[in-house]
Amino acid sequence: MTLQAQLEQVAAAFEQRDYKTVAQLLKPLIKSAPDHPWVQLYAARYQEVSGKPEAAEAAYRKLLKGTSNPKLALQARQGLQRIETAAQERQQEALAQATADPNSSVSGFLIVEPVSSEDRQAAAQNFARIMKIDPYTARVHLSQRSWRLYRTGAIGELQFYSQQLNEAGISSFCVPLPDVQKIRVFRVQHLQAASPQPTIVCLNEADQLGTLAFDWSEVSRRVEGLLPIFEEVIDVGAWNKLKRREQTQDYAQLVDLHLPKRKCILRFCDSTYQFQQGMIFDVTQSDGTRMTQTTNRIRWNNLDKFLTSRLPNLPTWSDFTPFAESAIEHLSLVGSFKSHIDVFRKDESYWDQAFHLYSSLVFIKES
Repeated sequence: MTLQAQLEQVAAAFEQRDYKTVAQLLKPLIKSAPDHPWVQLYAARYQEVSGKPEAAEAAYRKLLKGTSNPKLALQARQGLQRIETAAQERQQEALAQATADPNSSVSGFLIVEPVSSEDRQAAAQNFARIMKIDPYTARVHLSQRSWRLYRTGAIGELQFYSQQLNEAGISSFCVPLPDVQKIRVFRVQHLQAASPQPTIVCLNEADQLGTLAFDWSEVSRRVEGLLPIFEEVIDVGAWNKLKRREQTQDYAQLVDLHLPKRKCILRFCDSTYQFQQGMIFDVTQSDGTRMTQTTNRIRWNNLDKFLTSRLPNLPTWSDFTPFAESAIEHLSLVGSFKSHIDVFRKDESYWDQAFHLYSSLVFIKES
């Protein structure tokens, strides 16, 4: 029997969906004529119907690159289209199952972790396929050094996409908003004592003033960041017309200490810390007198050095700024949640919420 006759038999078996016969007919053909384009096409189609879409897709694409036969190219394209359509249908079915639970509707955050430069090209292709965006945009969303807040929305849907990304080798995780809101935050007003136990005077979530004693050994990590302070300025524009714009005039410095066993965060902020109260951190002041000519920046640096001396080699997270730049545009879609930050602002800023979210994500992910 000629090769052409054998190929016609394979085509007829496909038409009848007799895949057992297809397998029997293809086996000798793959051995005797493995490089024949029609043998390769039917082999790819058999992989497609056998539940091996990745292998079939690769074979179809290889055929498209190497053939000038219009009929063969058309069938290869049709095969790719079938694979894409089937994948979309499977994804929609899985997404529907993932969002069927009533608890899946609460708001949440999808975080994509850094991708190495070596893996970025392949990761961008997978990211584009899963999130239904073009590869160039996918590359933009993949950071090489910090977490990125990629999407907010119903946690069930986000968990579905996170699972898809993780299976494709792109590390990601999801956190529901209620989990962020459960973490207690104590805003430190000043350190009252360092021994025998460190004791802080602080405000709780209800703005109630109190004291809290803890051990340095309870602190598991430190999170730090700079919050821009915006002011409205007036510039002279074209034709000497005055125009208003926002400009960063200063930064507020924050340090969070995490106490996972107590499920709480101790938050220090340079603009609200009461340096005239409690402990003195300038070691040159042996007489215990307070500094009257020292700036808050120097006082903050002394406090920072003190915390570092008591918590040496503590894991520190400091990639807040690039995370915030990816988060700002999404936070307006989540609805309001308390930032537990008391920086004075003329207008509210999502930078405050971004820092609280960043610190809370670290708390949840690393605890």
